[in-house]
Amino acid sequence: MSSHDHPGEYECEPIPGLPESLPEGEEILWQGSPCLRSLARRAFHTDWVLAYFGVILAWSLLSSLAEGRTPAVAVSEAGWVLVPFVSAITLLLLLAWLNTRATVYTITDRRVVVRFGVAIQMAVNLPFRTVQSADLRCFPDGSGDVSLRVVGAQQVGALMLWPHARPWRFGKDAEPTLRCIPEAEHVAELLARALATSEQRSTSPLREASKAASEETLGKLVTAAS
Repeated sequence: MSSHDHPGEYECEPIPGLPESLPEGEEILWQGSPCLRSLARRAFHTDWVLAYFGVILAWSLLSSLAEGRTPAVAVSEAGWVLVPFVSAITLLLLLAWLNTRATVYTITDRRVVVRFGVAIQMAVNLPFRTVQSADLRCFPDGSGDVSLRVVGAQQVGALMLWPHARPWRFGKDAEPTLRCIPEAEHVAELLARALATSEQRSTSPLREASKAASEETLGKLVTAAS
């Protein structure tokens, strides 16, 4: 089991990352948080900000040189770009850091729990019986997103979940997502096995759909991870 603790924060939690103690017999399989660099790039789009200010800086330099100014003067005149650039990057990195500190993803043998919230701490509980399907998206640095398609009352709005939601999925299509987690392939395989072997099956009409979803999820996650 991998754990992610933040000493001095969320002291009221009986188990770090969980709002309450687990029922007897339930076991934590994995805990983790987003990778800072990956979250900054993919949720807060620091790469796009860098590219944007890079274009402005290049335009300013070329314009000055085209007007006959010396390289030293051109660089000096382009310096005005640095203040908004540094401010924007600093703010985005701070937001990404705060979110990694506030977020703990937990996978047990019965559910997935997402604890998040920088200003207000919240937790979303997703029992396996409500997970209809799951998808894995891997990134070159080894991190990745595991998105969960849920049914029934467990559906949660993307705006409330952000950034822990699959991008560009809104309303009923919103999908809680373990964003930018390290060793995403390993976590996806662990979740797939847990879903496939879980004995927590509802007696409602979701039962058959949940059973089929577990088998489908196992195949999808393992295929995506390979």
